[in-house]
Amino acid sequence: MKDIKFFCYPIFQNYITPKLNIMIENVDFMQTMATTANLALWTTMILLVIGLPAAYALAYNDFKGKSAVEALICMPMVLPPTVLGFYILLIYSPQNFLGASLERYFDLRLAFSFTGVLIASVICSMPFMLQPLQNGLALLPKNYREAAYTMGKSKITTFFRVLLPNIKGSIISAIAMTFAHCMGEFGIVLMVGGNMPGNTRVASIALYDEVQSLNYDVANQYAFIMFVISFIALTVIYSINKRRHA
Repeated sequence: MKDIKFFCYPIFQNYITPKLNIMIENVDFMQTMATTANLALWTTMILLVIGLPAAYALAYNDFKGKSAVEALICMPMVLPPTVLGFYILLIYSPQNFLGASLERYFDLRLAFSFTGVLIASVICSMPFMLQPLQNGLALLPKNYREAAYTMGKSKITTFFRVLLPNIKGSIISAIAMTFAHCMGEFGIVLMVGGNMPGNTRVASIALYDEVQSLNYDVANQYAFIMFVISFIALTVIYSINKRRHA
């Protein structure tokens, strides 16, 4: 233990602590990171609420066109984010039905707003939440549900009291993957939200701007934070998978 402290203390003292102090003093940096974290948190929470019932439906139901639905959900994983962002921006446009209706009846414009970016982020991050949940449910033994139904439990009770407790690892993995993906999202946020400080400016866009301005110190701050978050998320996922197969 002493050896670990002896090794880690200089790192924190000479590298991490000064960086954290600089970050705190930089108001623009803190504002951008707050917007990024806010987007990632809201996206993850919304997708968790949507993803659990959707994953259940996909895992335990066979219906016509299921493959097409699954392919559509997973499209953000293979499509360039700018392509998806372009189509979402067209939908938001006041010249289209949805955009025109929102502006006419609710005085709401989704393009270049945090709400619009949030909706786009939910769409873009959906497969990162749904796939781990669906796979976790699909791998559960069928007799779990059958035993619960035999005891008179409803589908809702079985879902919350039997199935979900047995896929805790999948739920944590889905949350970690979704949050980490949202923290690093670039293309779709830039297309739909632009780059407005305090509103739609997120860390990945700020990092790009700082590199273009040759401001490598601030760029390194953004890169360092996103690296740490991604590393922690992947460590959690691999730890969970290791326990499953142990």
